[in-house]
Amino acid sequence: MSAPEDGPLVRPFMLTGGRTQPMHDGLRIETQLYAAPAALSAPLRFEARRIVELCQAPRSIADLASALGVPLGVVRVIVADLITEGFVLVDDLPGEFTTTLIERIRDRVRAI
Repeated sequence: MSAPEDGPLVRPFMLTGGRTQPMHDGLRIETQLYAAPAALSAPLRFEARRIVELCQAPRSIADLASALGVPLGVVRVIVADLITEGFVLVDDLPGEFTTTLIERIRDRVRAI
């Protein structure tokens, strides 16, 4: 059996330390996140570092999962850790979503 073209396969449970539930409740796929100002200089590793880089502009959980190519549940666990540590912040959204935002979220989920 040959290795995938993209590189070695890392099992999702390895990315989350075996955890399947996020420590921070209420993270939905449309939750908008952004990195705290000092997060880029934090000693983060692998996917956590990439999430902070991607969150320099607000991103949804679905956007992050699509960009990283990992399951939504894995991103939720990693993001929850980053929120707990203060490296990623939740952007408050208005009660209603625009059609453009809903379509963008739909497209990102389909890309996963």
